[in-house]
Amino acid sequence: MAITENIEAAAASLPMMDHRGRIDRLRAQMAAAQLEALVVSNLTNVRYLCGFTGSAALLLVTHDEVYFVTDGRYKEQSAQELTAAGVGAEIEISAAEPDRCIADRAKTNGITRLALEENSVTWAEHSRWNQSLFPDGELRVSESIIEKLRMVKEAAEAVRIRSACAIADDALAMTRHLLIEGPTEIEFAMELDATMKRLGATDVSFETIVASGPNGAKPHHHPKGRTIADGDLVVIDFGALVDGYHSDMTRTVAVGDIGDERARMLAVVAESQQAGVEAVAAGAEAAAVDKICRDVITDAGWGEAFLHGTGHGVGLDIHEEPRVSSRSTAILETGHVVTVEPGVYLPELGGVRIEDTVLVTENGCDRLTRATKDPFTF
Repeated sequence: MAITENIEAAAASLPMMDHRGRIDRLRAQMAAAQLEALVVSNLTNVRYLCGFTGSAALLLVTHDEVYFVTDGRYKEQSAQELTAAGVGAEIEISAAEPDRCIADRAKTNGITRLALEENSVTWAEHSRWNQSLFPDGELRVSESIIEKLRMVKEAAEAVRIRSACAIADDALAMTRHLLIEGPTEIEFAMELDATMKRLGATDVSFETIVASGPNGAKPHHHPKGRTIADGDLVVIDFGALVDGYHSDMTRTVAVGDIGDERARMLAVVAESQQAGVEAVAAGAEAAAVDKICRDVITDAGWGEAFLHGTGHGVGLDIHEEPRVSSRSTAILETGHVVTVEPGVYLPELGGVRIEDTVLVTENGCDRLTRATKDPFTF
């Protein structure tokens, strides 16, 4: 089956998402925050609310209206996607000043207090709203209410993430034997990416990390022309994209005889990661999950070599809330999707990271990434 047919077949099997329910939940949150109207400029949030996948759009949400503005490139696409989503938005096509269309509509509707997305509006854009577009009204911040809604995945979203994870699982199973044939990091990354797409992924979730030998000590190493050799630990961090939703997984593979100290690194990180996964459940503090992972590595003497937080939310963005770190104040809830990815990075030995994407449940979590963690399996 051709790649395009695989993608189309995967998309056709996915359940419908409840965009209208999202709008209703947003309006309830707006009412609680005493927001008359919200301008949605973050394109991921626009997609979440109305299904639009283009690169230019603004959305005005009031308590009784959804008003959508894009440019002429997306005239037909926006009509198709918003109709399919069933949100009942009025669509405006504007080639010049879409933000002015939004401002004028708000004023026409008698809106006096208008909320902007604080994480998506630049200082220059805020000044334009304040001085030119909405000078006689009150500008407020959205307080990330859409991002908070996005944290709890509905069933149809979880299906998409699970599908992306399954594609990544299968792709690694089909390619990991190549590591013992001496490819370069770039060659293996390209083959892994191509395999995910052949299996039906819309795209990769992010630039695939293949970090071998000393390069493994760099958590976000970009694949280079280094040849993978006997004695290497190889950190592989990658994900698949399905209908806008991401997966995220890391496995560390041992090539040949890696020696006792690298084997100990693998064992310690595996113990830390398993403890973290077991700590994930509705009601758990994200910071406590981080501490459980970190304590195992600290007790092994490598606390300073754990260079990043334990995890992050996954969904329409590859990194989203809630964060799983020592500074996080989040409490995990049923429906959250997060990663658990402790690591140890030692320049003289390389690196080890093991990561799963998990769905938080009432009594624990459902591990969505199921590829083997045995570093010696090929």
